[in-house]
Amino acid sequence: MTQATKKETPLTLDVFTAGIWRENPVFVMMLGLCPVLAVTNSVLNSLAMGIASIFVLVCSNALVSALRNFIPKQVRITTYIIIIATFVTLVDYIIQAISLDLYNKLGAFIQLIVVNCLILGRAEAYASKNSFTKSVVSALGMGLGFTLALVMLGGVRELLGAGQLLGYQIFSTQFEPWVVMILPPGGFIVLGSWLLLINYIQQRKTGKLIAADSASHCAVKSESFS
Repeated sequence: MTQATKKETPLTLDVFTAGIWRENPVFVMMLGLCPVLAVTNSVLNSLAMGIASIFVLVCSNALVSALRNFIPKQVRITTYIIIIATFVTLVDYIIQAISLDLYNKLGAFIQLIVVNCLILGRAEAYASKNSFTKSVVSALGMGLGFTLALVMLGGVRELLGAGQLLGYQIFSTQFEPWVVMILPPGGFIVLGSWLLLINYIQQRKTGKLIAADSASHCAVKSESFS
């Protein structure tokens, strides 16, 4: 048993849920923003990119973790890139076979998954240091968190930019679409708005915790003096 295995923490639910919210790749760690801003002009594109990223992330992390004791340190990054590129190529062919129209909409951003900071970063920082099961569970959580962020952006942009969701008309025909939302600037606007809202919620939660902690301390002090 290696020293890394001895020190490894047990598998918990937090390993899975961390990537969905507390360590969300987009809203917290700000990783993989290139596809986030480029392909989220519709929910369908967002879902396709998210599912493709989940597949590559889970498969590459699983293989890196399984081979972590056999990959020489000197060539680990090169090996990780080759592993990731293999699964990206597989995803590329699968999407072409399923829908050429969707493939054309996603463009080169499918191939660019190879250099996505989220994918390579998880392989180097997590999968290479943890067990197979933990690496797969963590990768799945991170992938779902990434997909959630994509859909949150794509939903707002498609709704305001076309008045639709997944091709279904939501607003009346009198609605004037905000064309800017399906253009590149719309990605920055919506991402900034979500970040502002999330930071506001987190600050409110932190403020309530501090207030509750202060109140409990005051109650303890008053009891000690009485």
